[in-house]
Amino acid sequence: MIDVRYFASLRETLGLSHERVAVPLPATVAGLVHTLAEAHGGRWQEALRAGRVLVAVNQQVAGFATPVQDGDEVAFFPPVTGG
Repeated sequence: MIDVRYFASLRETLGLSHERVAVPLPATVAGLVHTLAEAHGGRWQEALRAGRVLVAVNQQVAGFATPVQDGDEVAFFPPVTGG
């Protein structure tokens, strides 16, 4: 199982802060997003689209091609801006 966490506006948009997901292995962050979209619908695919969110795997900044495995924590959060 992979621990998936959603932060800030993503948590509000998706109505969920955390879930555990089984993903067929080998897997990547992109595959995880595909699994989430299949389970929850297209709104998730749009909300988690590459380029619109930042991703961390085990608290390390990652990309959509980053591999994931059982026991990993994957966090999605919106880009941060400010001055």
